[in-house]
Amino acid sequence: MSSAPAASVLFVCVHNAGRSQMAAGFLRHLAGDRVEVRSAGSLPGDQVNPAAVAAMAELGIDISDQKPKVLTSEAVQASDYVITMGCGDACPYFPGKKYLDWVLEDPAGQGVEAVRPIRDEIKELIENLIAEIDAQPEE
Repeated sequence: MSSAPAASVLFVCVHNAGRSQMAAGFLRHLAGDRVEVRSAGSLPGDQVNPAAVAAMAELGIDISDQKPKVLTSEAVQASDYVITMGCGDACPYFPGKKYLDWVLEDPAGQGVEAVRPIRDEIKELIENLIAEIDAQPEE
């Protein structure tokens, strides 16, 4: 018998090609099926940033099969947590959701050396998020 995920999380950035994809990769890897994971962009790019893919691969997390997706109101409505990363006013707001804004440098156009510190910061934020989700009382 499988239980429903403890929470659903939507990561949003402009291109859905770097920060949000790394965050989604970490959350899938560290929380497994305990958390439902979505990511999207207000103006999705053509592909996931190769430097982000390489930086995550160094930690054994493969995000090479991910594709940038467009942000929809449905994705926001279906999520308990909406975590924005520099998408500004492009993110729709729905009452009753927990909104977090993570201020992270944009890895677009940067090499893997520049992406590593962003990746490591995202990992720490994800570990804190999982702890917060795990601390929620069961409904």
